Order: sequence, then structure tokens, then C-alpha cells
Amino acid sequence: MASTDLQAVAFAMPGGETSSPSRSRPIDLNHLATQTFGDRQLEAEVLGLFAHQAALTAERITQADPAARSSMAHALKGSARAIGAFALADTANAIECNPVDMKLVGRLVEDIGAVRDFIASMTR
Repeated sequence: MASTDLQAVAFAMPGGETSSPSRSRPIDLNHLATQTFGDRQLEAEVLGLFAHQAALTAERITQADPAARSSMAHALKGSARAIGAFALADTANAIECNPVDMKLVGRLVEDIGAVRDFIASMTR
């Protein structure tokens, strides 16, 4: 089966619309379904775009100066909240407020990895 067929199968399966909100998962599937009006194809597209944005941020944020780091964190925070990646958004918010804290930056990179892994598991 082609990769896009696998994505279609994964997103066609029921589950997201009946999941209860959870901060224990990297993405709140209830929130995501609400944001995308339950459109599984749109969910897949939005998650793919987010995964790409998050990967670029993870690559660049550790080397950025504090002003750029704050700006990147702000952009990622909004995108993360939109898809329901609330823990990642909270970490990005903390970096936006304190862009010199490299411990927070390390946690953000870990959070990005967890969200990207979760997205990948949904598209297998």
C-alpha cells in the first residue's frame, strides 16, 4: 500500500472524535477534530505541516539568539495550540518569556520529538 493510502487508512479509522481531552497525549485528538471539523484528510494535512514546522524549529532554536528564539517559540506556540499540542505550547510559551533558558530549549526539543513521534504513529 502506498504511503498516502496508509495515511488515509489511519485517519479514516474512528477514534479522534470520541477521545476525551487529554494532556497525557502529545496531541489532544478531541481538540484537533474540533479544529478540523472532523475532516480526517484535513487533520493529516495540518499535522504534516505542523511536523515540518516543528522539525525546522528544533533544528534552529538552539543556535538562535534570544530574540530569534523568542520569535520562533511564539510562532510554534500558536501552531501547537491550534492542533492541540498543549504541553509543547506551554514549553514554547515559557521560552518566549525566557529565551535564554537553555534547559527550557532542551525540553522544547524533547516535546517536539514526542509530538512528531505521535504524528508518525498516526500515519503508519
